[in-house]
Amino acid sequence: MVILQVKRGDENLFLYETNVNENTNAVIQDITAIYNGRLKIERICMEIEELASHGTMLPPEMMGLTDEQVEELKLKDVWAEKCIPSGGFVFNKDPIGRRNGQQPKQKMQEVLRKAIVDVKAMIDKKLVLAKTSLTLKIVAEALNLLKGAVTIVYPMQLPPHDTIRMEFSNTEDLTGTQASKEVIEPSKAQLWFAGRLILNDKKLSNFIGRHDKTKVVVKLNRHGEGPPSREPVITDELRKRMMADAYRRQEELKKLELDEDDHYLNSSWADGGSMKRQVHGLENVRFRLG
Repeated sequence: MVILQVKRGDENLFLYETNVNENTNAVIQDITAIYNGRLKIERICMEIEELASHGTMLPPEMMGLTDEQVEELKLKDVWAEKCIPSGGFVFNKDPIGRRNGQQPKQKMQEVLRKAIVDVKAMIDKKLVLAKTSLTLKIVAEALNLLKGAVTIVYPMQLPPHDTIRMEFSNTEDLTGTQASKEVIEPSKAQLWFAGRLILNDKKLSNFIGRHDKTKVVVKLNRHGEGPPSREPVITDELRKRMMADAYRRQEELKKLELDEDDHYLNSSWADGGSMKRQVHGLENVRFRLG
């Protein structure tokens, strides 16, 4: 099996395992789905953290309004009474006015936050260093784990307008958000290897070679972004080692230049005739007068 180290720009994302005879369409689709799946998980984790702190999301017409404005407009969150967390709640006002402030109690908060920690570990970028591949199955398991934790805390489900519920049902609207700029549509996804675009409907071996037991770096981007920067010949780690060695050598040379002490010339090892005297048996010969 060949291992593809997937990057977006210069950032390591995950390892993807495949074989050189695989169709490039399938590889690109899988990698794009995993990439977008990781983004979805990160978005959901961020929202679940807010859910654990400030409860369910307010209806769109109430978001960002002050209590006085809500009262004046005679608005009411009809879902607040329907979506009460298991075990009850304590009030913790949302400072940005997105959520209703009905914070789950400590035990239920722990259920949500533990799920966040577990899921982030499943898709962590550090898995690249651990040489652990990421698959669509793992991404799906991570989403199910988050969904299960939310269901434990909110067995009656979240309000239909809550971002978390929409993410789980794939009905989220990312229009106008930073997240929309990060997601790559499958039809616009491109994969590059060594500065060369991997074309659709080809064998992967046409681009990375026929050796099936290897690891190569590929870069994912969007159609129209142009070719990504190529991988440096010398890695950052090797460059740092070389710079450290050069600095150490430079310091040693400086010390030699500053050291003008020639007392070492009196040492036996600095005596050019020492070996000759040893051969002729004249080393340490003493003469007594009288």
